[in-house]
Amino acid sequence: MMTSSLTSTTRRSRLKRKSGWRGLVYIAPAMGLVTIFFVLPVLFTLWMSLHKWPLLGEPAWIGLRNYTRMFTDARFFNALGFTAHYTLIVTIAIFAVAFPLALFVEKQRPLVSLYRTIVFLPVVVGLASASLLWVWLANVDSGLFAPLFDMLGLTAGRINLLAKFDTAFMTIIVMVVWKIAGFTMIILLTGLQAIPTELTEAARIDGAGGWQRFRHLTLPLMRRTMALALILSVTGSILAFDQFYIMTSGGPQNKMISVVYYIFNQSFVSFNLGYGAALSIALLLILVTLSVVQLWLLKVGDERP
Repeated sequence: MMTSSLTSTTRRSRLKRKSGWRGLVYIAPAMGLVTIFFVLPVLFTLWMSLHKWPLLGEPAWIGLRNYTRMFTDARFFNALGFTAHYTLIVTIAIFAVAFPLALFVEKQRPLVSLYRTIVFLPVVVGLASASLLWVWLANVDSGLFAPLFDMLGLTAGRINLLAKFDTAFMTIIVMVVWKIAGFTMIILLTGLQAIPTELTEAARIDGAGGWQRFRHLTLPLMRRTMALALILSVTGSILAFDQFYIMTSGGPQNKMISVVYYIFNQSFVSFNLGYGAALSIALLLILVTLSVVQLWLLKVGDERP
């Protein structure tokens, strides 16, 4: 009996080892891609950040000077502040549009598939192409917005929407919401469709109204989906570059310089490649910290009774 037990135990351990090696073989291609296209570039960027790295000539080791330089760089903190302001506003705007749309297209109604397609169509347009499209729409001479607003009496004559900070900022916000809201809607729609219909019907039978079902049933069960959508929205907003570069070139008066735009200027305009690498590492740490905090908040929510 003891010999048979030992034999079965040995057999199980061998099967576990085989399954473990098989799993490693399956994930090896993905691990290779992640290593080549993410881990190695990050390590090289970290190495660059410890050097004075000119476009031409030999790099010079300077240790942590690029990182200490950040704390006295007022333009970097201005870019960081503007990026935080933009991220807050655009994230709220995207959710304010995407959630009602998800609730609307979640119900079975005539032409609901057409509605979903129409809302999602801007997502397939590249951000650079969308930015160029909206530059044309906002053009004071050949665009559509300036004569439309003038005809509706919203402006005193034709105005250039991208000439002043307030109107340019609002135009970019509207463009990003138009471009991204459909993607967020699909994520939220997936979460809504995952809610068991039995729970909704039971709450309706118990006399819960629409608002009560939304507050006490839909929102708690949507928390994971909303957290995913929030992380993607915040990360994408912090990494914003194309819309500011194409639509305003950082203006007016350099007030629309995002963090990624500032890194681009330092690296490929001023050719401070080492300092640009240090800024990139700092931005990566900010993104990782924000993602960890959001995931921790999600975990804390799971532990609540």
